[in-house]
Amino acid sequence: MLSSLSGRTVLVTGATSGIGYETARRLAELGTTVLLHGRTPEEAHAATDRLIATAGVNGAQLQPLAADFTRLEEVEILAHAVVRNHPHLDVLVNNAAIAAPERHTLTSDGNEISFQVNFLAHYLLTNLLEPALTSDPGGRVVNVSSALHRSGAIQWNDPQRIRRYSRLAAYAQSRLALTVFASDPRVTAVSVNPGVCETGLLPLYGHEGAPAAEGAQHVVRLCDPATEIVNGAYYDRSERVAPAPAATEDRTVKRLNKLADLLVGHTT
Repeated sequence: MLSSLSGRTVLVTGATSGIGYETARRLAELGTTVLLHGRTPEEAHAATDRLIATAGVNGAQLQPLAADFTRLEEVEILAHAVVRNHPHLDVLVNNAAIAAPERHTLTSDGNEISFQVNFLAHYLLTNLLEPALTSDPGGRVVNVSSALHRSGAIQWNDPQRIRRYSRLAAYAQSRLALTVFASDPRVTAVSVNPGVCETGLLPLYGHEGAPAAEGAQHVVRLCDPATEIVNGAYYDRSERVAPAPAATEDRTVKRLNKLADLLVGHTT
């Protein structure tokens, strides 16, 4: 049914486990060239080998890539490598995510760790990939968000949450920021809540979740050029619903861009 994905090139971040891995597997099975991102070269290569061995995927369709999103310099190197080697990128799936730790943690770039990994790294990557991201019909960015974005608030005066830290509030802020970013007019993008699944993030949500492959189906559907999208749209699994009100406010989008540009030390 999704054969319209054949021959396309998709970059999936956080593709070594969970929903990212299952998304990469399904895309590859459908004939897509998958750029499979992992935190380290070892993790990316291991995931690639596992797909070839267990899913019968042709190794020529997979390219392992590595960047530690807690280091923005590595994100820049990754982006430049993709633009150089894949000047025509059909879809970027911004999926990599971590649970905010119990203790307040800053990266070496000075950002609260979940805000950087779950949002700022993707913001920087998306902007740097702009030359490669095609404007052909079906070219798009898919942000893997969460229902928890609704409980989030962006602390404009303290985005690093230095004054008051709660892991759930920090995580929700990162999810809200990624959802707001989908409304950025510079890119054609959507957000999707894949549902509560059995991944490393499950402890944030509860004790039971659907198989990661189920969540990945909703992501893959949005990668398909046959699925028409509206920029900034938000999907709860397969259904388009309204996101948190802040996610579609022009003022919030502009304010977030300004903040993110400042925090990634990059002006677009």
